[in-house]
Amino acid sequence: MNKTELTNAIAAKAGLTKADAKKALEATIEAISEALKAGDKVALIGFGTFAVAERPARQGVNPQTGKAIQIAAKKLAKFKAGAELEAALQ
Repeated sequence: MNKTELTNAIAAKAGLTKADAKKALEATIEAISEALKAGDKVALIGFGTFAVAERPARQGVNPQTGKAIQIAAKKLAKFKAGAELEAALQ
């Protein structure tokens, strides 16, 4: 499912226009992104939790040359599914 299909599904289930559903989806994504940028965790009870994880700098190997390279530290967005979502998938 892509963003357009998700927008259409939201509009159908919530009884909204497609334009309103698109605005709501974009606002939700923006709010989650801003919270993660600020280092906060976003917990949606029954659905899951979005959080930021930090990956430290490490030594790697270039597969073409076999030479050692330094891989920079970075932050990653992580999602952990909630119990209700996991149960729905079973």
